[in-house]
Amino acid sequence: MKSTSSIGIDKHETVNKRLKPLMIISAISCSIILLWILFAGKVDPYIEASLTKQGSIDKGSRLFRMNCVGCHGISAQGLVGPELSKVTSQLTDERIINQVVKGLTPPMPSFEMESQSMADLLAYLHSLNQG
Repeated sequence: MKSTSSIGIDKHETVNKRLKPLMIISAISCSIILLWILFAGKVDPYIEASLTKQGSIDKGSRLFRMNCVGCHGISAQGLVGPELSKVTSQLTDERIINQVVKGLTPPMPSFEMESQSMADLLAYLHSLNQG
């Protein structure tokens, strides 16, 4: 027997009309979460190569003096650019690499460098945080 309201509307039909948008939103949300899970774990090959290499603090220091002191200061105290002496405790190595190679925050330029040079620069930045 069909359940109807006092005005003759099928109660199941009303419930289905209300649930349909929620089901669509749920399906879209699940799809977005699934895509995020699939693609979030992918590591950029350049970042991976930079992180797997052993960096040299001395070479990183030279790179820093040649490319970074004009904006970040000779002792990474900050000038036009921010202070970097504790940057490795504030940002992940992946975020630091992205910042350097993509220049994400103006006026920071982007720098092209070999993954070994990036490993050297990271080693130097880590040494600043220890001092």
